[in-house]
Amino acid sequence: MRIPCICGAEALPLYASQAAAGADLKAASALTIPPGEYALIPTGVRLAIPEGMEGQVRPRSGLALKYGVTVLNAPGTIDADYRGEIKVMLINHGKAPFSVSPGDRIAQIVFAPVYRAEIFHAEELPDSQRGTGGFGSTG
Repeated sequence: MRIPCICGAEALPLYASQAAAGADLKAASALTIPPGEYALIPTGVRLAIPEGMEGQVRPRSGLALKYGVTVLNAPGTIDADYRGEIKVMLINHGKAPFSVSPGDRIAQIVFAPVYRAEIFHAEELPDSQRGTGGFGSTG
């Protein structure tokens, strides 16, 4: 699959290894996120994701492990009809301020198929083994 990208060469999302599922998104500007705070970080990337697909913005495990920093709305969804700049909401769960510099890898994007369902009004739902149990009800 080929996805057109408008961005500088340094911002082009790239896969870090041959079998990587996500391509790295990089920060386009510098800022510092205090502990317990979050920020919207521009990437300088605009994509034309094909219809029937979505882009999922996901955390980078190294940032979470080393600094307690993750994507706030993980996974963030980028719809196929969105043409604006991709921005990443990072939250600092760590104990120290987290500084972001231009070019830092801050998240990854995974492309996945999307299936649209026909949702309709019903008077009742069919039974299932689980029923209405939730929030740990299966063990």
